[in-house]
Amino acid sequence: MNDRRERLRELLLEKSYIYRPERPFTLASGRQSPTYINCRPVSFHAEGMNLIGEILFHRIRDLGAQVIGGMTMGADPIAHAVSLISFQKGAPIHSFSVRKQNKEHGVAKAQGVEGAAAPGQRAVVIDDVITTGGSTIQAIDAVEAFGLEVVRVVVLVDREEGGRENIQARVPGVEVEALFTLSQLRPQADPEA
Repeated sequence: MNDRRERLRELLLEKSYIYRPERPFTLASGRQSPTYINCRPVSFHAEGMNLIGEILFHRIRDLGAQVIGGMTMGADPIAHAVSLISFQKGAPIHSFSVRKQNKEHGVAKAQGVEGAAAPGQRAVVIDDVITTGGSTIQAIDAVEAFGLEVVRVVVLVDREEGGRENIQARVPGVEVEALFTLSQLRPQADPEA
């Protein structure tokens, strides 16, 4: 599993990590940073999706979780990867998405949870990157309002700016895990390392 994790780290550095101190990025939190991490080029990449699915499935398979998902769009490919791998391993964990806006047509879903989730199920909430944890907390709020029980929160990259602590305060007693922290991901050439 360590080889898979290292390969995932390499892909994230190659395709997702951008360091630009001369023109800092504005993050979703509103904060400025010379470092930007966009996990989608990896989470939508065939090899990256397979690695993410394998690694996360092995981390959550013993939790008794029935569903996995989070805020669309960052969590979607991660949830689908885990769901596919779990089926292939004979222990299905179905995926769901939390809409950013409530659906107002067709069969409207007031809580914004779409997919193969049903109230009363045990859920793993996931996200690609956390800074303050705001979008992950928003997903947790929607998941709990829908009637799911959050049993773990997992993120691909924790920027180490208070997000994990904020999420932990929202779901005390539930483990909040990051596959990588920003300091673990940073290349050695990055002067902030």
